[in-house]
Amino acid sequence: MFRIPFLIAVALAIAFGGGIWSTRLALDATTGFGALRIGPWEAFPQAQTADADPYAKSHRANAGKLLYASAEGLTFTATTDMTGERLVASCSYRIRGHTPQARFWTLFAQAPGAAAPSLSSDLPQALNSRITLRQPNGEFEITASPTAKSGNWLALTQSGDFRLVLTLFDTPTAGSSGLIDLAMPLIEKIGCGP
Repeated sequence: MFRIPFLIAVALAIAFGGGIWSTRLALDATTGFGALRIGPWEAFPQAQTADADPYAKSHRANAGKLLYASAEGLTFTATTDMTGERLVASCSYRIRGHTPQARFWTLFAQAPGAAAPSLSSDLPQALNSRITLRQPNGEFEITASPTAKSGNWLALTQSGDFRLVLTLFDTPTAGSSGLIDLAMPLIEKIGCGP
């Protein structure tokens, strides 16, 4: 007597559960289309505009991210170094060079799925263009490492894989149609272990 309603309930649970699971998987798989790639760095200039594709809009709504206008901000992420190896928090990396033109930029390391670093930490988990030491030609060199280093040190406090997040504020890069030659910082592995 209860066999048919039970089978219908199981079928509906599988259908709804599978649908929700596959939708979340699709949203987490990509930020959208139209990626701008420069070396290991990747950004989605259209993801934060009204012209964004449906996947980018859904991803942004799901994450609850702040919406920047196209010239207000552009976020680049890197999950690999210059050789294509994944970034691992037990290793040390040198990030050097220039950023594209921007009034202000921030850089931090983030574990997959984790929140941005806390401002209350005693360790330098984030750097920006105002506090970063530079050479006379404008280049900077940042060492991302789990152990303290002299100069510009970005503390890696997470474990396992991580990504670097570089956000450019008030930049013409987001509106670039490929006519501007963009230079991004190089990411080189220095070594692993203590």
